[in-house]
Amino acid sequence: MVVLLQPVTFNSDVNVNPKCKPSPVPVPVIDLTDPDAKTHVVKACEELGFFKVINHGVGHDLLTQLEEEANKFFALSQSLKEKAGPPDPFGYGSKRIGSSGDMGWLEYILLNANHHLSFTKTTAVFQQAPVLFREVVEEYMQEMKGMASKVLEMVEEELSIEPKEKLSKLVKVEESDSCLRMNHYPEKEEETPDKEEIGFGEHTDPQLVSVLRSNDTEGLQICLKDGSWVSVPPDHSSFFVSVGDALQVMTNGKFKSVKHRVLTNTKRSRLSMIYFAGPPLTEKIAPLSCLVPKQEERLYKELTWSQYKSYCYKTKLGDYRLSFFEK
Repeated sequence: MVVLLQPVTFNSDVNVNPKCKPSPVPVPVIDLTDPDAKTHVVKACEELGFFKVINHGVGHDLLTQLEEEANKFFALSQSLKEKAGPPDPFGYGSKRIGSSGDMGWLEYILLNANHHLSFTKTTAVFQQAPVLFREVVEEYMQEMKGMASKVLEMVEEELSIEPKEKLSKLVKVEESDSCLRMNHYPEKEEETPDKEEIGFGEHTDPQLVSVLRSNDTEGLQICLKDGSWVSVPPDHSSFFVSVGDALQVMTNGKFKSVKHRVLTNTKRSRLSMIYFAGPPLTEKIAPLSCLVPKQEERLYKELTWSQYKSYCYKTKLGDYRLSFFEK
């Protein structure tokens, strides 16, 4: 099934720093059915903070259907989409990212993953789309919740984290503050096909881990430890997992939250779906005592997830937000 997207008009003057010339990077590929997967996951979290997941068990039909339904939503008239906006933070948004002036060449929807909480803007998104869209989204979020939990279980086992399920339980519980973001980057205008612009500016994700999938269009880049940007080859059949700020804090910096961005340098539109696995709002985030028993060796102070999340919403995308945690 082919869905023709309705063109969206974007005026962006945010250009890419020419000094940041990306090159391909060998992203670690982890087979979740491999008996040694937990070792590879921890190594990837330590060295890059980012890896690809294969043999993940998520059905191809679900991925195809969700992509089709998302494309249908973004193909709606602008007036219909804007009935689900502006985001607060959930709902439909266009160009403006957050409340601190960040702009990007995209439109998006942000949906809460907690079925026990009702948000007006999330409901408004589904009111503009067929019932099937909501059903597919909810099934997909359950799959992502399972994948994020599995990755964290591997981390727990490899690092001998106690008590059992200390990390994975934060995602599994009903109170988990997780969400799903769908970003649509429209195809470039013909008059400026080679001009690179920022689709989504550089940032780290605040949550524990993020699980990303996109269509087969390039644009995603990650920042290495030396500050250089590298391109991540797209793979619509696999998922990418990135370490978030909360997990960096809980491992006392053993894992690194990876900075990433999306560039628009193609005539093809890009659709990405990111599941942000977050802890309950009241959960205290601090270095795990089983990893760092001595208080004086802990690099970060204790905060609740709600406190850090509220702080993040007030900052710009590129800000170093973890300074709020540092002692």
